[in-house]
Amino acid sequence: MVAHIITVLFSAFMIYTAWPGSSLFPWHPTLMTLAFVAGMFEALMVFNRESSLFLNASRPTKVLVHHVLQVFAIVCALSGFGVIFYNKMLNDKPHFTTWHGLFGVITICSLPLAAVGGNVVKYQFLRDMLRIKITLAQLKIYHATGGLIVFTMVMITLMLSLYSNWFTGNVSGILWYACAMCVSFMAVVVMNQVTQEYLPKTRRQSVSPQKSGSQGNKESKKKK
Repeated sequence: MVAHIITVLFSAFMIYTAWPGSSLFPWHPTLMTLAFVAGMFEALMVFNRESSLFLNASRPTKVLVHHVLQVFAIVCALSGFGVIFYNKMLNDKPHFTTWHGLFGVITICSLPLAAVGGNVVKYQFLRDMLRIKITLAQLKIYHATGGLIVFTMVMITLMLSLYSNWFTGNVSGILWYACAMCVSFMAVVVMNQVTQEYLPKTRRQSVSPQKSGSQGNKESKKKK
């Protein structure tokens, strides 16, 4: 529950600081906060065994909620990217000249790839159409790993945004450190969730072929 409270407080603070509608630029931090904190982070938390708001829901229901929140996140992220791109064009400023901007554009480009991976996991007809031979369990591990990489990039971009001229000009002192701690907390929660859920499965899958191979060698020796 703490994670959800932090999500609400951090999102509310960022939107209050940006104050969308005062000009074009504030829509960028507002939409990105909605995308990656209210959208993507909560979409991942749906599967958290301790803090999910849908602990008693069925697996298909959780997948549906995850899917809807991720679509919401992608729409907001693309809109936020469009806002900052158009704002720089209006002000005749260069694009992607900071680490925040560079990581941001890479992150935006990675979102469709993660979305495609999620849909391949969800829909059988896509797996048949793409002629994917690996098992569904392996696909889930790959999707979770790829999703974790994308979310890590999101958190790095979000952390870099705290060093931007806009944010440091509006937030300083203990509030700045509180925001940095919120970003770090969200990153650690998701990393811990994914590793606890899927790392044991990868170990079991790596051990099982070795066991089957050793059993096959023993049987061949017995036949000889």
